[in-house]
Amino acid sequence: MIDVHSSTRTAAVAVAVVVSTGGAVQARVNAELAARLHDGIAAPLVTTAIGLALLAAVVPALPAGRRALGAVRTAFRTGRMRWWHGLGGMCGALFVASQGLSVGSLGVAVFTVAVVAGTTTGSLLIDRWGLGPSGRHPVTRARIGAAAVCVAAVAVAGSGELDARGVALIVLPLVAGAALAWQTAVNGRVGAQAGSVLAATVLNFVVAVLTLSAMFLAEVAVRGLPAGALPREPWLYSAGLIGISLIVVAAAVVPRTGVLLFGLASVCGQLLGAAGVDLAVGFRPAVTTWVALGLTLVAVVIAARARS
Repeated sequence: MIDVHSSTRTAAVAVAVVVSTGGAVQARVNAELAARLHDGIAAPLVTTAIGLALLAAVVPALPAGRRALGAVRTAFRTGRMRWWHGLGGMCGALFVASQGLSVGSLGVAVFTVAVVAGTTTGSLLIDRWGLGPSGRHPVTRARIGAAAVCVAAVAVAGSGELDARGVALIVLPLVAGAALAWQTAVNGRVGAQAGSVLAATVLNFVVAVLTLSAMFLAEVAVRGLPAGALPREPWLYSAGLIGISLIVVAAAVVPRTGVLLFGLASVCGQLLGAAGVDLAVGFRPAVTTWVALGLTLVAVVIAARARS
């Protein structure tokens, strides 16, 4: 007899893996745009604002979109959702900012390993506390071991040719990864409350643009305007569109998988995409990076088996 729940969860995980390969592409695009603008904050602000503009044009025009936005407003007004449920966009802003600030120095693969460690550890705690839409999930020794292996992978990735600045930069995607786990949880709750992932996506982008705008204004006050100019290549502005697909899938999948299992599926996709992107652009990861990727995959397998 077919286990419908298990089949649905497997399909959700497969979708998460495939779509999450776009996370590596998003990281490379934001890093390249940041290099052209000579500014790691302006780049994600531009691409996120483009994503928000698209959502603002499409979602309110759809009856389902208007209903979802109304449901979210009602949920916040009546107290069914707390103010902190709306802060997923701040975590997303930190994540895309970390792409622009650190990918150019670390490479997509090392950046991804660091994000994996932060996401896995954060997901363990979030599932334990029941902050995601699927409720509480137990923390087992195997899961803790998987998180420890991920942290060890980051240490391996940073122990090779990276200088002091590169090692310091690993801290940024580590924190961003933990924030990404939080974003996944609260976006899933918003989507579940509204009965639509569209509302969660719009709210996420609004908060992300506001957060990045504040960061950019603070940066301009200290350093002045970016030295670079906006490039003409359209593909350099695609990161926001990729971000929409990532958030939509996350909000749809998390209620079926929990934060940790979704994070693991996302990890698989990011690792596949990261290795491909680095090789495609001629960035040759060090041996320590490949070892770190291997350790991370071992951690994914351990934690995935622990779930069953």
